Amino acid sequence: MSFWVAAWMFPALMFCIFVGFPVAFSLMGTAFIFGLIRWPPEAFAQILVTKVQDVNGTAVLAAVPLFIFMGSMMERSGIAVRLFEAVHLWTRRLPGGLAVGTVIMCVIFAAASGVIGATESVVGLLAIPVMLRYAYDKSLISGTICAGGSLGTIIPPSVVVVILGPVADVDVGSLFVGMLIPGLMLAGLYILYILVLCTVAPHFGPRLPPDENEPSLGEKLVISAKALVPPIFLIAAVLGSIMIGAATPTEAAAMGAFGSVLLTLVYRTFTWRVLSEAFVKTLLVTAMILMILLGGTMFAGVFIASGGMGAVQQALQATGLGPWATLFLILFLSFIAGFVLDLISIILIFIPIAILLMKQFGFDEAWFCILFLIVIQTSYLTPPMAPAIFYLRGISPPEITLKDMYKGVLPYIGLEIIALGLVMAFPALALWLPDKLLGFN
Repeated sequence: MSFWVAAWMFPALMFCIFVGFPVAFSLMGTAFIFGLIRWPPEAFAQILVTKVQDVNGTAVLAAVPLFIFMGSMMERSGIAVRLFEAVHLWTRRLPGGLAVGTVIMCVIFAAASGVIGATESVVGLLAIPVMLRYAYDKSLISGTICAGGSLGTIIPPSVVVVILGPVADVDVGSLFVGMLIPGLMLAGLYILYILVLCTVAPHFGPRLPPDENEPSLGEKLVISAKALVPPIFLIAAVLGSIMIGAATPTEAAAMGAFGSVLLTLVYRTFTWRVLSEAFVKTLLVTAMILMILLGGTMFAGVFIASGGMGAVQQALQATGLGPWATLFLILFLSFIAGFVLDLISIILIFIPIAILLMKQFGFDEAWFCILFLIVIQTSYLTPPMAPAIFYLRGISPPEITLKDMYKGVLPYIGLEIIALGLVMAFPALALWLPDKLLGFN
């Protein structure tokens, strides 16, 4: 009986999602119905209470609203405009220099905000008009904005990682540190691709002509210092404190939230309306994330307690797949799930099962989580869900079509697969820095 309860849970969940029910209520409803089938009401009520307490008792989740608040305030602090001006002073004369500068902006803004949608929206609104003015290829514009904006998944701090850590029972601080090198490596691959493409085919991203009003070297340095010092200070406060072990992720997020308020004061953009809007956005996004997290915890609890985990293990043993084949299968299924599910849903559905299998096979859990992060980053780029494309459609002018967007993201998906292969072949890319700084692994 219990096996069939677990076996029908995923089809029921997929049905609810495809017919349009919100993900959180689909997870909760499926868990509730199948839980009542599996246990008496009194016993199941006790299980639900336990799951709610598990979510409420996860201290690191306090970092979620703090990071979201930080990102909301950063959107309004004026930092993106200054970064745009400063970065493009140095990259504008390179082949595809505006696109290269856009990727660099996305890295800095992602490291300073931790919110993916904020990065893509803010940077896209600034970069798209300029690249169109200089006749950049529309597919290159689309791919660069989508891929650069999605770097927030693998560039710390990341709200996604704050969710992933407790679900996988892996220290969030070690994931923040471990994802730094792979994240920067992925951004480097993006930049290398743009430089090579625009050198071989200059019409994709032509060099900008000399500007008679271009600032002198000294003026460039002053402009860059004004634009970069405040966000670097914020990044150092958040990431640096985690890396040296001086603060937990939640404490670091609190410093980041406070620092984002200071930035609005420094840039003289602080108003009570800005603060209230940031609070409202933080409340709405946090409530959504925690509802999905609670639903996923309930779903995973019912599935595992009904024998679903044992059934999966038996199925894998029956196929005769070894450890590496199982790893590839899990990552491939996660990639496919990204076509139709959002990131948090993928984490909540796959990680409770996958992490137990990884432990059994002797794989490092933090290394697997970083591989998983690279894979689900493609979820931001792969249709039909493709949140990155949805964000871009909301801010792009009519001349950039959906076809341009789909065409533009394909090379970047290929680059993410290359990055995945490198981290898989050389685990030290993900494990060396946490070992040196935090003593993990």
